[in-house]
Amino acid sequence: MTLNVHLLNAPDVETLAYLRAQLDPNVVVTAGETVPETADLHILVGGRPTRDQFAANPNLHTLIIPWAGLPASARDLVRREFPHVAIHNLHHNAAPVAELALALFLAAAKFIVPYDRALRRRDWRMRYARPGPSVLLDGKTALVLGYGHIGRRVARGCRALGMTVLAVRRNSTATADADADEIHPPEALRDLLPRAQALLICLPHTPHTDGLLGAAELALLPPRSVLVNIGRGAIVQEQALYAALQNGALHAAGLDVWYNYPADVEARSQTPPSAYPFHELDNVVMSPHRGGDTADTDRLRMTHLAALLNAAARGEPIPNRVDIEAGY
Repeated sequence: MTLNVHLLNAPDVETLAYLRAQLDPNVVVTAGETVPETADLHILVGGRPTRDQFAANPNLHTLIIPWAGLPASARDLVRREFPHVAIHNLHHNAAPVAELALALFLAAAKFIVPYDRALRRRDWRMRYARPGPSVLLDGKTALVLGYGHIGRRVARGCRALGMTVLAVRRNSTATADADADEIHPPEALRDLLPRAQALLICLPHTPHTDGLLGAAELALLPPRSVLVNIGRGAIVQEQALYAALQNGALHAAGLDVWYNYPADVEARSQTPPSAYPFHELDNVVMSPHRGGDTADTDRLRMTHLAALLNAAARGEPIPNRVDIEAGY
């Protein structure tokens, strides 16, 4: 039986050829914003499909979102009108996002950016200040919020730095594993925060995680704590995060996710990432939501997509099924 697949966002010719070369012979792939009306479509690959695209293809049974997460529009469409369509994610970006999380963690903890900026001005005074702002990570405790594909890799990196790792994960029966010294349910968060000199946020943005960390939660962290967010900006309340960094309650932060994004191409050169001036703070490392962006990303995405499509063509369970109610 032929498995017909359509990609809403067409990759370049070379990348599409790379995908097709990895697919079983009975997988037929088309690509482009317009879904072929004559296609007996089974799988749609895209983050924000329309109702018309679903309705025009009665044999559609699977939506693959080509990243981690579940856009609200796709969630509502499937929940309300097309509950027979299963949603799956791609987790091709787990390695690069985890790598950036660790880079931001080290840069923030060691104040790499202010030292670099000063030395470029031929100013060595920070080198001789005592005590210096850098944080020793060895022997400290890291709390990883969101112990999934990315969180596990982040935990592994923290363990390699000599840290004790606590992890929070939904629906986990394990209490520890090879990468985390302790695994806890979300309900334990407030008890874990006072133990964590580092807080690394790898959670998706869902109704349950929106505004999860506010002023009260940040205040529970020990002095000289470092926060890294590579999940979504809205998980940490914007004003509370800025205030904690400004007044020193939070020692440093590395942020790859934000509260305000460019609305169009023209706005990309003039959009502040927040209503608050994080750019004025020396204890923040700022990154423009680029965690999954590497020179290898396109091929990595196609490799992971091919694995899902081949599983579907062989009648095997498709990995990375999304829980619609949980949002990931």
